Amino acid sequence: MSDEPHGVHGRAPTLAERWQRFRQSPWWPAVVLVFILSAAAALFAGSYTYTMANPTPHSIPSAVVGSYQQARGKAFLDGMEKALHASVKVHTYGSTAEAREAVDDQKVFVIFDVRDDGRSVVVDLSSASGATVAQVLQETAPAVGEQTGVAVTVRDVKPLQEGDPRGLAIFYISLAAVIIGFVGAIQLSVHARALTPLERIAFTVAYALLGGFAIAATVDWLLGALDLPFVESWLILALTMFASGMVFTMFNTLIGRWAMLPTWGLMVILGNPSSGGAVSWPLLPSALGLIGRWLPPGASVNAQHTAVYFPGHQHLLPFLVLAGWALLSCAVFWTWRHRHPGSRPSRSSHAAP
Repeated sequence: MSDEPHGVHGRAPTLAERWQRFRQSPWWPAVVLVFILSAAAALFAGSYTYTMANPTPHSIPSAVVGSYQQARGKAFLDGMEKALHASVKVHTYGSTAEAREAVDDQKVFVIFDVRDDGRSVVVDLSSASGATVAQVLQETAPAVGEQTGVAVTVRDVKPLQEGDPRGLAIFYISLAAVIIGFVGAIQLSVHARALTPLERIAFTVAYALLGGFAIAATVDWLLGALDLPFVESWLILALTMFASGMVFTMFNTLIGRWAMLPTWGLMVILGNPSSGGAVSWPLLPSALGLIGRWLPPGASVNAQHTAVYFPGHQHLLPFLVLAGWALLSCAVFWTWRHRHPGSRPSRSSHAAP
């Protein structure tokens, strides 16, 4: 009797068969996740380091009033241009009151009030407009004044709140709303898979409203870090959480279990560093400063920032951006809701023959 193996069970599996078995085993997604998580770690560290480790002025809108056309005034402004690598974008105003209005509208970050035929300059900073920009200007203006023979006085006309000396609290609360927003949607997809599409949207609204309230109450009432215009700040946070949660739900509908990848990339790797919360947008790479305003994290930071520090000067664009992402995500989810991995069949489908 021959000892040689015979039949399909006796031969060694081919390379293609082994690969197919591996693809069908739980090892395949685990191996894929190892490489994805490694790449995500590198991208996360790289994006934040690139945007925040060495902020450099790119475009600082500045108001100029007074005798700026005199020789010393021109020399000072030219010195600021040179010291800040031609990033000072000068806008002339007829009076200090007009320039202050431009600061409140967040059109400019600083006012150069040139006095005494250019022999002195009062630099009115606005830390509330951007703490990192104000710091750069505060360090640069006296040095340029000394070089050009101009007496420089630096004032902060829009200081940050006492509980937020570095101006980071708004970034942190917006970051919390963004991350908890899509993490909540992930948890609904895992632990409440059987929700119908309408129920899923309703529960996303519910945790967004309650979560936004909890963030605002903790930062304002419990910690006292920020004196918030409570209702406005609460609704901004709730809209941010809802938009973030629905973005994940949209991607989960379109690509299933890998939805975390585009959500994390859009919201955390790209959105948060370019939001202007930790580093003001004039110090960000110009492309990121522009893109960030059109993403939910940047829109949330901008709306919250204006609500807290520039009441009465709120802009419509951040709300349109947040509402646009929320509506787009809801529309995509609703249109392809049958593809969502969690929805249970409706009652009509059970009654159908």
